[in-house]
Amino acid sequence: MVRALYMDDSYLRSWKTKISSVSDDKFVVLEQTAFYPKGGGQPWDEGFIIKNDEKFKVVYVGKFSGKISHEVDKSGLQKGNEVSCELDWNRRYTYMRYHTASHLISNILYRRTNAKITGNQIEMDKTRMDFSMVDYSPEKLKAYVDEANEIIDKNLPIIVEYMSRKDVLEKPELARLAVGLPENIKELRIVKIGDIDKQVDGGTHVKHLQEIGKIKVTKTVNKGKNNRRMYFILE
Repeated sequence: MVRALYMDDSYLRSWKTKISSVSDDKFVVLEQTAFYPKGGGQPWDEGFIIKNDEKFKVVYVGKFSGKISHEVDKSGLQKGNEVSCELDWNRRYTYMRYHTASHLISNILYRRTNAKITGNQIEMDKTRMDFSMVDYSPEKLKAYVDEANEIIDKNLPIIVEYMSRKDVLEKPELARLAVGLPENIKELRIVKIGDIDKQVDGGTHVKHLQEIGKIKVTKTVNKGKNNRRMYFILE
């Protein structure tokens, strides 16, 4: 399987490639892609696949049977076509900022309370995070977010590396999601924020923390035993 281009370069906005397959005149698999497929609480990328100056809008991207499929808004693309691709950069970059912010918050919650992320959903104007936190109060949560903003001011770098599944399993602190690690993935992508955070992740991220902006909590919900929810925006 070819590694998706966004795994190594979240800032790649355009590239050239060939079409591997087309089904039902609108579901396109590319030899190489930087379009992010829906997953992990992060929505799919949008943009265009361009053939001979004709633009086909990418309206949905998903991963099926290990392949990234791009749904376009009209027919006309065929297997073997040489194409150019362009991301909707504003959409992608917004998700990158929110995703990195979510990592930072999850790191602090894990270090301070041993909480794991049980769900999240990134949107263009806000993000929702669900987490398991035993000793919860809105005041404590606010203090953790204040700590996150102090760390953002340090403008730490974010880098990507890879580790074998075996090595990751020997370091359970690298996998913060309550659902655990996918069984079929043998090499795992690790995202590092300076020297304060290191965890398994397949999403897109900014290069430096100050690109995030300031995290502001807009709502908190106590959803029952050990089940908490927060909404935040970036300023």
